[in-house]
Amino acid sequence: MVSVGNVLFNGIAYGMLLFIISVGLSVTMGLMGFANLAHGAFAMLGGYVAATLMNQWGVPFLATLPIAFLAVAAASFLLERGLYQRLYRATELDQVLLTIGLVFMAVAGATYFWGPGQQPVQVPDYLSGGWTIGGVDIGAYRLFLIAVAAAVTVGLIFGIERTRFGAMIRASVDNPRMAQGCGINVNRVFSLTFMIGSGLAGLGGAIGINLIGLDPGFPIKYMVYFLIVVAVGGLGSIKGSLIAALVLGIADVGGKYYVPETGAFIIYAVMVSLLLWRPTGLFGRR
Repeated sequence: MVSVGNVLFNGIAYGMLLFIISVGLSVTMGLMGFANLAHGAFAMLGGYVAATLMNQWGVPFLATLPIAFLAVAAASFLLERGLYQRLYRATELDQVLLTIGLVFMAVAGATYFWGPGQQPVQVPDYLSGGWTIGGVDIGAYRLFLIAVAAAVTVGLIFGIERTRFGAMIRASVDNPRMAQGCGINVNRVFSLTFMIGSGLAGLGGAIGINLIGLDPGFPIKYMVYFLIVVAVGGLGSIKGSLIAALVLGIADVGGKYYVPETGAFIIYAVMVSLLLWRPTGLFGRR
C-alpha cells in the first residue's frame, strides 16, 4: 500500500504541472473572454520543441525550457494576430469551432513530423535521483517541477497585481474603450497576454514530458483536465487555478493508487462536488 505522504507529494507535483499548463488558459478565458480549446496544442508544441532540441541537437534539458517558452509564445503571436484576433467579439460557439479545428490540425501535424509514438527523453542525472525522508520518496524531478511552478506562481501574481502591465491588462479587460481612450493599446496588451499564457503552456509541456509523456494525442487527452482546472479555480484567478490544480492532482493520483478500478471517476466526482458548492469556481467572479 502506497503511503499517504507519497500520494500527497506525487499529487502536488502532478497538480503543479497542471497549473503551469492551465493558468494561461485561465487568463485567456477569464481576462480576455476567449474560449481557446487549442491551449493544449501549445503545450504539446513546447514539449516537441524541447524533445527535438535534446534528441537531435544535444541541447541540455534546462536550456530547452526557456527556448520552448519563447518558441511557443512566438507561434501563438502569429496565430493570435492571424486568426484569434478576428474572433474576440464572436460567439463562444465560433471560438470553440475554430480552436477545436486547430487541435485536430495540430494532432495531424505532430503525427506527420514526429510520428505517432511517445517521444523518448532522458533527463539529466541530477534530476533523475531522489531521497527518502520520513518514509516519503522525494523524486528530484518532481521537486524541481514544484519549484518551477512556485516561481511561476509568484511571478504571475506579482506581474498582474503589482506592475504597470498588470494594471493595463485589468483596465483593458474591464473597459476596453476607456483603456483605449487613456492611451493603452488594447490589441497589443491582449497579444502580449496571449503570448505569455501560451508560452507558459509550452513551458509546462516541455517540463512535463518525463512525467506525463508526449505524443500527438496530447491536446485531446488532457484538454478536459485543463478545462477542469480553469472551471474549478474560477476564470481569470491565478490563486484559484493553483488550488484547483493541487486538489485535482492529489485526487487523481490518490484515486489511481487506492481505487484504480474507478479510472478517472474520482477527479470528475471532485469537480462536480466543487462546482455544486461554488458554481463560479473557487475564486470566480460572481
